[in-house]
Amino acid sequence: MIFIVRTAQKTSSKSTRESNTEPAECTAEFLVMEPAGYPMASVLDEYPEITDPGVFEHYAREQWKGYKAHKGDYLFDRRMYPDFAYKVADVEPPGSVIGQNTRIIVRDTVAGNVPTIEFRSDVTFDDVIGQQNARKKCKLIERFLEAPDKFGKWAPRNVLFYGPSGTGKTMLAKALANKAHVPIIPVKATELIGEFVGEGARQIHQLYERAQEMAPCILFIDELDAIALDRRHQELRGDVAEIVNALLTEMDGIVERPGVCTIGATNRTDTIDPAVRSRFEEEIEFTLPDEKERLEILESNIETFPIPAKGVDLKAIAKMTGGLSGRDLVGKVLKTALHNVIIEDREFVSAEDLLASVKKLKNIPQPSNSDRMYI
Repeated sequence: MIFIVRTAQKTSSKSTRESNTEPAECTAEFLVMEPAGYPMASVLDEYPEITDPGVFEHYAREQWKGYKAHKGDYLFDRRMYPDFAYKVADVEPPGSVIGQNTRIIVRDTVAGNVPTIEFRSDVTFDDVIGQQNARKKCKLIERFLEAPDKFGKWAPRNVLFYGPSGTGKTMLAKALANKAHVPIIPVKATELIGEFVGEGARQIHQLYERAQEMAPCILFIDELDAIALDRRHQELRGDVAEIVNALLTEMDGIVERPGVCTIGATNRTDTIDPAVRSRFEEEIEFTLPDEKERLEILESNIETFPIPAKGVDLKAIAKMTGGLSGRDLVGKVLKTALHNVIIEDREFVSAEDLLASVKKLKNIPQPSNSDRMYI
């Protein structure tokens, strides 16, 4: 593993004393670093490999304790590998001080496809319209993340979100992380499929190692069917079996990952390997919005238009859009209408603009401008 960090100038004794008197809330909760290398390249350069993240974390805290960390800063090693730089990729809260309890994580830049950590999500349950049954079942995950030690072997380690695309699976996972005040690592499963055989399995194990460092946390894997493909389809991709086996190893808890809750999301449960699906203790269904929920989605989103909407009948639009997901309503009805108005340099969005978007989406033929029909 190779690491990068940038140099934060050491503070004077006065500033160090002042940092020690700062309130506890200014102490960094998490610090993520990436290996940047030496300021000047040389054939004799030796890049440090971290074999024990826990030992390195203690080493880093002792060396950089008291520094104010900002995203983009560089921290330089002054002991084992003098002048080797690590770049601060993220810090929570921003501009906080590295303290004795700061979690320090080094992101392995060799695994280029491994996703970026989201420390906190801004999405709340108020942003998720509908899905009452799913929200109710998610309370168990919330309780677990708030107090993982209480659950022991009864922890909800693997949960499956399934249902049509655009029904709020990702939003609910982020809202859950926000409510439980834990980090979330969102990743699309397609990012974990490597170019070479063996690379996909390695990236899955690295992903879980990172989640363990962040625990308690949510590991959200979208499009799960891409890596949990039924092994009977091995001929479609040569790495199907080894990726599924790696995923099974992690889901089975052969390596203990206390405090990590895996949430897989898919709209293709029929293609998931039966062995993987059996590892989910809970399956939570997401459904398309009903007419009332569609109206709520339309009303809440049209309020954020950069230009006004006049004379629109959203109830009529909600009635016409049965079978559409929330994503369809926002991205293909509201956004299409808005963009057409902007292109035509008009001052407001009308009812006709929304109707035209719906008709285009549902392939409803537009009325002819001709007053007569000729035979």
